[in-house]
Amino acid sequence: MSRDFEKTYREYQQMIHAFLLRLCGNAHLAEELTQETFYQALKHWGEFRGQSSVSTWLCTIAKRLLYNAVRQKAPLALDEAANAADEDVTDALVRSDRMMAAHRLVHRMPEPMREVFTLRTFGDLSHAQIGSLFGKSDSWARVTYYRARQMLNQMAKEEWTDE
Repeated sequence: MSRDFEKTYREYQQMIHAFLLRLCGNAHLAEELTQETFYQALKHWGEFRGQSSVSTWLCTIAKRLLYNAVRQKAPLALDEAANAADEDVTDALVRSDRMMAAHRLVHRMPEPMREVFTLRTFGDLSHAQIGSLFGKSDSWARVTYYRARQMLNQMAKEEWTDE
């Protein structure tokens, strides 16, 4: 195992676990998928070209593994969102049956908004931690996160009211 990968594991393991736990709400499944995420990342470490940040790449692997696990097993018990177009999309991401649609919206967001939103919402990182990752201030992270939420809410309203 390369030193770079070991460092990456130490740096991102807790964030990926928190991300998965927030998505699935099951500590055992989140732990299994965290380990599988890093196993897959190690297998494909040489293929990572830096087109996104390492954290985004790892979150993408983790999400894909979670969706595969959900497809293979009985669906997760998620609450029905009463009116997802009117509620805050952050809550809809976690609770709604529209989770996949919401993640597609997040994926369409421009960087750095997408990564800031993902790190804050799913990684439970503070604004200071996010700012530090980007070499910016916590105020920058706070404003970027706020704008990302506004953009995501607008995208959700436009897409989900057409259904």
